[in-house]
Amino acid sequence: MVRLHDRIGRAFDAPQHTQGHQQVAHPSGFAAAQVPVQVHNGVARHRQTTQALGHALRTGDGGGLIGPLFGENHSGVHQGAGVLIDRVDLWGRLQAWAQELGFSQIGVSGVDLGDAEPGLAAWLAQGFHGDMAYMAAHGMKRARPAELLPGTVSVITARMDYLPSPTGVDDRMAPKPDADWQSLEWQRLSNPQDGVVSMYARGRDYHKVLRQRLQQLADRLQDHLGPTGHRVFTDSAPVLEVELAQRSGLGWRGKHTLLLNREGGSMFFLGEVFVDVALNPTPSQSPHCGTCSACIDVCPTQAIVAPYRLDARRCISYLTIEHPGAIDLALRPLMGNRVYGCDDCQLACPWNKYAQVSTVPDFAARSTWTDANLLIWLAWSEAEFLRLSEGSAIR
Repeated sequence: MVRLHDRIGRAFDAPQHTQGHQQVAHPSGFAAAQVPVQVHNGVARHRQTTQALGHALRTGDGGGLIGPLFGENHSGVHQGAGVLIDRVDLWGRLQAWAQELGFSQIGVSGVDLGDAEPGLAAWLAQGFHGDMAYMAAHGMKRARPAELLPGTVSVITARMDYLPSPTGVDDRMAPKPDADWQSLEWQRLSNPQDGVVSMYARGRDYHKVLRQRLQQLADRLQDHLGPTGHRVFTDSAPVLEVELAQRSGLGWRGKHTLLLNREGGSMFFLGEVFVDVALNPTPSQSPHCGTCSACIDVCPTQAIVAPYRLDARRCISYLTIEHPGAIDLALRPLMGNRVYGCDDCQLACPWNKYAQVSTVPDFAARSTWTDANLLIWLAWSEAEFLRLSEGSAIR
């Protein structure tokens, strides 16, 4: 990649509005539905009820309300009007829908990220966020999903491969990438006349692609359960994406601070659906970096100051995308021909031998960014830049 925001997140986005179901305003921040969902002990139920009971029914924390309202047998299955839906069946459906939408994997995390707050606070206190004032603007809300969006009970996490085929658009459906894709990228970096754009930015803007598909996943969940409160995020709000993905079993945090997966390396995007339905969390993975320090050793500017600790002020992704001012003179020679982003820590990572070519046509690399002669780029007018970057993350 590297998408710097896989590590740190972004500013707040506008809420997503549920489609196709009657809704009422709700102080929680969700577009709250008139038909909340009860998930409890392996089953879910649709039940017409009042808005005042909505939160209790969604979380399963109904106190004395749930028993009298629905009745309960000794097995813990709620009785009464409505449709019973098995929680295991629901998870199977979610996985199938996600696969149909092009996601490589999904998981479920809870919302208690309290033990991540000290690390976030220390990172901000050291000024490692540089000029990204929005990183500090939301305080610890970044680590508190239920505070960011009140009513959130579970977070559905998702990853989507983006590695474009190195041999052309027609090969993007190949099950595995060219074994030499990393070598090809190192070669680009060794040609001083070429400009290098980070691999994630060579296709269509991932914000749009993931947001649309996450919304479709949320809509399918709602169609199945009945109206639910939800909101989708993809690098678009103060969300600890890697922390949530790690807790839900999508991978483990590498020493470069990005998420790593045994079947997919790190060449994928992350996205989330915050929901007001209690889903079973999926198990986390153990880390598998061992004593490897390849990502730390290869960083051109030594921005990875310690394992799992990034000083964004030295990161080339930050310098070429986020930094608003002049680049420090001492860092300029270290940037080489990297024009937008930097992939070095991923190119050096042994786990990326398992990276998978994306099956999503939107991420096919555009020739604008692969046939990259710096003299041509430098000669662009503003109008040419705007035309050629249309629909891309660079724009």
